[in-house]
Formats: sequence, structure tokens, C-alpha cells
Amino acid sequence: MPTATTDPLFVPLRTGGWPTRRAPRWAFAAGAILLVGAVLVGLSHRPTSSERAADLRALISTLNTDIESCSGGVGDGLRVLAAIDDGTSHDVSTAIGLASLGAANCSPANNEELDDLTGVQVPESLDRYHLQAAVTALINWAAPDAATVQGDVATVLTDRGKPAEAAASSALRQALARLRAQRETFVAAIGPAVSALAPGTPLPRLWVTARPPGSY
Repeated sequence: MPTATTDPLFVPLRTGGWPTRRAPRWAFAAGAILLVGAVLVGLSHRPTSSERAADLRALISTLNTDIESCSGGVGDGLRVLAAIDDGTSHDVSTAIGLASLGAANCSPANNEELDDLTGVQVPESLDRYHLQAAVTALINWAAPDAATVQGDVATVLTDRGKPAEAAASSALRQALARLRAQRETFVAAIGPAVSALAPGTPLPRLWVTARPPGSY
């Protein structure tokens, strides 16, 4: 009688990788809920008028800090020119040096504060007022307009009593007209926000002169 044989138990070989553990569906749902919640929270916080006003005042303070050295130089240059014209001062060489220094100081490359101005970002709470245009207008007021005015002051003083004096004075008048126009561009850009949020907030003093506007 033939002997019974038993074959070894067949175990199929694994052809794929080890099974991966899948995250339960509820985890994806919870993540989506958290994401939506975070977005809703961000959208739900809208700045109040008082918060916008505080942001605007802080922005104006920053603009004033960044522009005041250039603006002050313009005022100084025009005052010394007026003093020379009026005969109350005769130190022409010092006046020329002051105007030349002021012209250089109205360049972002030479003035760290003006360089900071070129990087000013308007707070998001003020987006509706498009105040980046005001920042750009202020930068343009300094360079090239204010720098040009001070350079022309130095030229007028240098050419005093010479045939070129009339042309230099005409160039200065034109440069001052551009400077005033640029100031108005800045005021027009920032004015609506000031009127709406912080009436009476003083704007940067962009230039001063010992003479009424238009008399140069």
C-alpha cells in the first residue's frame, strides 16, 4: 500500500510593499474645518476706524521722519538765498556750500532716512486709500525735485553778478514750480485719508521759504 505524502502548505509570496496606514477620513475633514475656520477668523477681523486712524498717524510720522532732513535743507537753502538777496548776509561761499550739501542730502543714495522712505509699506488697514501713491509722490518730491532746487540755489549764488545769473534764476523758478506741484500731488494723494480718519493731522513740512511762494 503506497505511503501517503503531504505537500507543504503553500504560502503566496508578497509581491507588493508593506501595507501603509491610511489616515482616517475624519482627519481630513477636521483639517479642512480648521483651515476654513482660520480663514473666517482672518476675514472677520476688520480694522475699526480708530485703528485705521492710528495706522495713518503712524504712517505720517514715519514719512515725516524720513523726509524732514531733506525738507529742512530746502528751507535752509532758500532762506540763505533770501538773506543774500536782501543784503542781511554776505557769506556767499558758506551759502553755496549749504545748498550743495542740501542737494546731496536729498538723494536716497546719500541719506539713510530717504533710503528708508523708498521702502515704506502702507499698512493693510489703509489699502482702500491707495496711499502708496502718496509715498511715491513724497519720494519724487525729494529726488529729483528738492535736490534740483538746491542745486539751482547754489548755481544762482555762484553766478551772481555774471551774465549767466538770469538763466540760473529762471531755472530756479521753474524748479520751485515743479517742487510745489509735486507737493500738491502728495497732498492730493494723502488728503482723503486724513480727512476721513484723522482730520487736522499735520502733514510733513515739505519746504519753507522766507519769501511768499512764487516770489523767486
